[in-house]
Amino acid sequence: MIRSLIVDLFVEDRAHEELLKPLIERVASEEAVAASVRVRSARGGRGRALSEFRLYGILVEKNMVQSVPADLVVVGIDGNCTTFNKKRAEIQDAASNAISGRLVVACPDPHVERWYLTDPVSFEQIVGHCPTVGRRKCARDHYKNLLSRAVGKAGHPPTLGGIEFAREIVQNLDWYRAGNTDRSFKVFVDDLRGGLRRLRGVGQESS
Repeated sequence: MIRSLIVDLFVEDRAHEELLKPLIERVASEEAVAASVRVRSARGGRGRALSEFRLYGILVEKNMVQSVPADLVVVGIDGNCTTFNKKRAEIQDAASNAISGRLVVACPDPHVERWYLTDPVSFEQIVGHCPTVGRRKCARDHYKNLLSRAVGKAGHPPTLGGIEFAREIVQNLDWYRAGNTDRSFKVFVDDLRGGLRRLRGVGQESS
C-alpha cells in the first residue's frame, strides 16, 4: 500500500456518516489504499453540510485549514427525487477551485436509507429479515421506515432504526447486486474507486 490517504467527509446526518465511512474504507482497501476518514460535518441536514463544505473550501484556498490537507473530499446529500445531475451540480457549485479536483459526490436517491437496502440478500443475512425494496418511491421517510420495520421484524430492539448495522452491511454487501438495485449507489462507488485509483497512481509514481 502507498501512504495513508486522507478523506474528508461532509454529509447530512448520522445515517449518512455510519454508511459512507465504512464504504470509503472498504473501497480503499480493495484498491490497496489505506484511507483515514475525517468526518467534517454530519449533523444538521443538507443545508449545514453544504455551508460547512463551502466554508471549508474557502479556508483551503486561503491555506487556513489547520490540519493535513485531504487527498479526497466526499460530500453526501440525499437526492430527494431530483435528478442525479442536478444534485451533483449543486454540490459542485459549492466547491471552491481548490477542492473541485478532489471531490467525490454521493447522492443517495431518494434517501440514504435506500442504500442500506441495496443488497437484500446480504441484508437478510446480517439483520435477519429481507425487506421488499421495490421501485423507487419519493415519499418522505419511506425508506427510513422500511429499514426500521425490517429491523423490528427481525426481532431486534428499536435502537437506531437500522443504522447500527451499517458497518456489517457494508462489509458483506455484493457490489453487483447493490449496483443493480440502485444506480446512484453504483455511480458513487465507481467515482470513489476512480478517485482512489488516480491517487494510487500518483503515489506509485512519486515513490
